[in-house]
Amino acid sequence: MNSAVLGAPRRGVEPGAAAVAGTGLWVFIGVASTLFLLFLSAYVMRMDGSGDWSPIGMPWQLWLSTALLVASSLLLHRSSRTPDPIRARQWLLAGGACAFGFLLVQLWGWQVLQAARVVLVGNPAASFFYVLTTLHGLHVIGGLVGWAVTLRDPRPWRIALCARYWHFLLAVWVVLFGALGWLTPDVVDFICGRS
Repeated sequence: MNSAVLGAPRRGVEPGAAAVAGTGLWVFIGVASTLFLLFLSAYVMRMDGSGDWSPIGMPWQLWLSTALLVASSLLLHRSSRTPDPIRARQWLLAGGACAFGFLLVQLWGWQVLQAARVVLVGNPAASFFYVLTTLHGLHVIGGLVGWAVTLRDPRPWRIALCARYWHFLLAVWVVLFGALGWLTPDVVDFICGRS
């Protein structure tokens, strides 16, 4: 009987390592999601009813960094679906390059804000911007460590886990970017039914 029909692992796949790593990644994603949700809750609570909140304009570089993160996620997904190991590695390299680009463009956006005198202290909106983007950037750096390990030993299950983590990073960034760019005290009041 064909083992693939019974759902047995394919030859060359380490079912134990893949299963443990996959479960560990899901647990990490759950913990990280909770962390980001707590920070976003603090962001909304701090903006609600405070007279010192002054929204900041998002630099256009954040749109470019978002496009790079989308490209990174798509390229890593493509790598995880490519059966040819050489092509899979090429897609993996391209995805990592876009992730590095994401971080560089984020830093460029920070420089633009610094030049416009949007600093960490003095305005809670700016403080939260820097804290939330730093927190996300640290998760991207951690993902790049995993990416580098995967690049050295690009087994299909490792590439798939790398792609899964990048999808998570993209989802978190979309929520953060939306909250930082368009969530204002008036929007919070409207959502809470106070306007």
